[in-house]
Amino acid sequence: MKITMLSENTSISEDLKSEHGLSVLIQTKDAVVLFDTGASGTFFRNAQKMDVDIADVTHLVISHGHYDHGGGIDTFIQENDKASIHIREEAFGGQYAKRHAGQTEYVGLAKHLMNNGRMIFAQKQTQLMPGITLHSDIKLIEPIPDTNSGLLMEKEGEMLADDFSHEQVMTVEEDGKMLLLTGCSHHGIVNILEHIKKITGREPDVVIGGFHLESHSSGTADDKLLDHIASYLSLTKAQYYTCHCTGLTAYEKLNYRLGDQLQYLSCGQTITIF
Repeated sequence: MKITMLSENTSISEDLKSEHGLSVLIQTKDAVVLFDTGASGTFFRNAQKMDVDIADVTHLVISHGHYDHGGGIDTFIQENDKASIHIREEAFGGQYAKRHAGQTEYVGLAKHLMNNGRMIFAQKQTQLMPGITLHSDIKLIEPIPDTNSGLLMEKEGEMLADDFSHEQVMTVEEDGKMLLLTGCSHHGIVNILEHIKKITGREPDVVIGGFHLESHSSGTADDKLLDHIASYLSLTKAQYYTCHCTGLTAYEKLNYRLGDQLQYLSCGQTITIF
């Protein structure tokens, strides 16, 4: 299984543009899945430079309703005329973020996309094809990390703390191994891993995605939370690749505890996991 990072906050090459966003290409024996489109068309321009043909993508999955994960959907639709687009309906509910001046800013998806005929609204558990499954309705065994506290949703004209019902993660199983992909882990990476273990009966072998341990409004997660996450991850057998919203400071602190069990993926990197 081949993983290629098309869009991320950092880049390994000056020829590839970085942005605050995430877009990951997963190539299995039977499918080519694009997981998120980043904040813009950058994922596509980087793909061209990396000799990746977006027209070959068979499925597009949008992890949640924030612009930095679905801002490139229009570009994808222009460049790929066949792939189904899998997203939670709640992703169009209206997502906002608090800013330092006390104002709120819309950080959701373009509303016109909701009526595009290629959109397929994912359920609590949706199988894209044998071995590839979307999971949402994450059950909480511990509180959502405080680094999500500045994120809001609009409901019946009120601004409320986001419940992240628009978030979904994806498992990909091949040759007896399991990959877990998560866009931002807004529910908390520990909650997500526990949920997947309960649903599938096993731990993933590889985990790729952001952990949302840094935010504009609250900064980097405190050491107590980082120690808790590091302790939990160290007791699993998975290999972790993080990126995007984990934040470099949080990554360095986690990496100090976890060593090679946790690595960072930047735009332009390609890995083969199994």
